[in-house]
Amino acid sequence: MNDWAKELPLAITVCDARGIVLDMNDAAQQTFAADGGAALLGTNALDCHPEPARSKLQTLLDEQRGNAYTIEKNGRKKLIYQVPWYRDGVFAGLVEFSLLLPDDMPHFVRG
Repeated sequence: MNDWAKELPLAITVCDARGIVLDMNDAAQQTFAADGGAALLGTNALDCHPEPARSKLQTLLDEQRGNAYTIEKNGRKKLIYQVPWYRDGVFAGLVEFSLLLPDDMPHFVRG
């Protein structure tokens, strides 16, 4: 993981075009500690997801596209943002950003 991303207070997980976990920052390793944390490096992210999340992730990889949604877990809201990454213009996999959303987060509509 790049030095600037290693200690960011949001989880960053990078997988290749087949779903193999290539990199995780410290927050991602903590987030997925119960599933193995850093030991997930080199494993397939598809194997970590139950249905229907597994099929959704496979579709994102197949169609080389991103996805964004919010979840609530343990009383906390999170934004999950999955986005393709590229190497020399060729689809190389997905990066997942997972960040806690403040309960009182403002929303602005700008023109």
